[in-house]
Amino acid sequence: MRTSLAQNKLSLPLRLLFVAAFLAVPAAAAVSSEDLPLVLEPGIQQRGAEPGTWSLDLTALSADEARQSAADLSARLYGSRDGDLHRPMVIRTSFERDAVLGIQVAAASQGGAMLEIEIDGSYFSRLSWPSAGSTHEVDTVFHFPVAAGDREVRLSMMNPGGVVVIGGYHLAERAEDFPQGIARRELEQDIRPVAGGTDAGYRGIWFTLGQFSEYGDKYSGGLGTYTAKHIPLAVYAEEVDKTFFVYGGTIVDERYLLIMASYYDHANHRVPRPTVVHDKQGVNDPHDNPSISMDDEGHIWVFISGRGRGRPGFKYRSTEPYSVDEFERVQEQEMTYPQPWWIEGEGFIHLFTKYTRGRELYWETSPDGYEWSEHRKLAGMRGHYQSSYHLGSKIATFFNRHPGGSVDRRTDLYYVQTEDMGETWTTIEGEVLDVPLEEIDNPARVIDYESQGRLMYVVDINFDKDGNPILLYVTSGGHQPGPANEPRFWEILHWNGEEWKNHVVTRSDHNYDQGVLKVYGDRWVIIGPTGVGPQQWQTGGEVEKWESIDQGARWEKVRSITWNSERNHKYVRRPVNATDPFYIYWADGNPHEVSKSYLYFGESGGERYWKLPYTMEGDYAEPIEMSGRRK
Repeated sequence: MRTSLAQNKLSLPLRLLFVAAFLAVPAAAAVSSEDLPLVLEPGIQQRGAEPGTWSLDLTALSADEARQSAADLSARLYGSRDGDLHRPMVIRTSFERDAVLGIQVAAASQGGAMLEIEIDGSYFSRLSWPSAGSTHEVDTVFHFPVAAGDREVRLSMMNPGGVVVIGGYHLAERAEDFPQGIARRELEQDIRPVAGGTDAGYRGIWFTLGQFSEYGDKYSGGLGTYTAKHIPLAVYAEEVDKTFFVYGGTIVDERYLLIMASYYDHANHRVPRPTVVHDKQGVNDPHDNPSISMDDEGHIWVFISGRGRGRPGFKYRSTEPYSVDEFERVQEQEMTYPQPWWIEGEGFIHLFTKYTRGRELYWETSPDGYEWSEHRKLAGMRGHYQSSYHLGSKIATFFNRHPGGSVDRRTDLYYVQTEDMGETWTTIEGEVLDVPLEEIDNPARVIDYESQGRLMYVVDINFDKDGNPILLYVTSGGHQPGPANEPRFWEILHWNGEEWKNHVVTRSDHNYDQGVLKVYGDRWVIIGPTGVGPQQWQTGGEVEKWESIDQGARWEKVRSITWNSERNHKYVRRPVNATDPFYIYWADGNPHEVSKSYLYFGESGGERYWKLPYTMEGDYAEPIEMSGRRK
């Protein structure tokens, strides 16, 4: 059909009329600088109630519409334990002039809370409240600047069990314009370490388990080198004359676990800024601490523990040999208490724990760290803790068992070994075992401690000059701290080639005292917190050195390494191929209250030890020399 020229001419005014009518429609209103001050109060007050929204887009709402939309917000921000309620709160703004946003926090959960603030996708600051005896009554407006233009503010609860109650979101051009009668606190940009970057100092994680009795928590304090089941924590590389080490670190003035890696440069007697290998995203529990290994090309491997079945573990590999500058994530998997051993010519054999039917023992192997075998169960008697080590291709492990799955009843002592990367497991006398071990009374059991009413805590394993295994461990009358469960003993168990021999070294005042065992031919040495520390009946104490020249039958204290300390020293560890002066390695901390936790290393003789710098100005720093003394 043809259209006439007259029709086209008549349609032009109509088209202009339609355009004018369209332009006359007002654009969606937005909250502007002229609408400030503005208070937006969440309307969903009931805990656990699903809100209508988790965001306020002030770029598309008028002030009145923003108030109405806020009524659909939850007054709570939840951690991941609350499932689908674990969502970030997002606020979008587009002001003509700079403004101030205030978050009115009414309360924070008794178990602790950690609220993270991001602006335009970048970390800005974090609010933290520790575990306490009751709910934190906060009643404070935490405020910070929001620049003009398009901005997005995101609030996220970082720790799994955390909850905060929000009384309102305040917007103004100045903090002084906020409602009177409410406490105010200005937040500034935090400079925090991020995964893949470095931190300006060596700070160990502080932790409390929260299982209190008359003499305090079951264990607590500075736990950067925790647990006894994370093995090893350091390794010396002769090729570059450096000791590489890992620890559970934290952010200044916070309980926030960062997985850290660094090295001590023996030739230059210095350390670099430590590298943040992994951010545990709000976890403050050092059960998630790392272990370390090194392959035959010099690549540093960091095995990061998970916890139970809810928090996964990770494997990282340094991108360059003999370097901690950069790591690549290789694998995520269920694993706790990693104990990776690189066997020359074979690859990795990795002993670890899975929470299947209790804390059961597993192993896996890999020729290169990338391709891994299936997980195979070694022992499953409702739970175990183990301590392993290797001598050439022989892997030896001692472990206890947890009757009824209770770690507070840990008892008995078992030993198994393999010389073919786990294809065959045997007793000390070579009897082949049918694994997984599931019967309590089996050929691997060395001591029946349950019938004696004694608990058993694994500490450290080594080999005598003939390659026979030795275990250092602690026995106790019960799981709670304090004198009621005395006597506690540091003990040695040794296979002398014909039979197992057991000897007492000295007394202990806590079940979780942790030290190291070294063998120099006929001279055996133990270094650990055997001395009573400033916080008696709690984890750790003063570090002392003991020696035996008769295969552990008799022991003599030959040196006090620390004394008159402010905080207990704990979890003394030894590097693989330990080389002076980085021969032992540990942390300190006050078990009774949140404190700084310093990291230390010391030489084999015990005459000198050093503290790693808590803060650093430059890229490198020298450790701070301390002093030891003779007994």
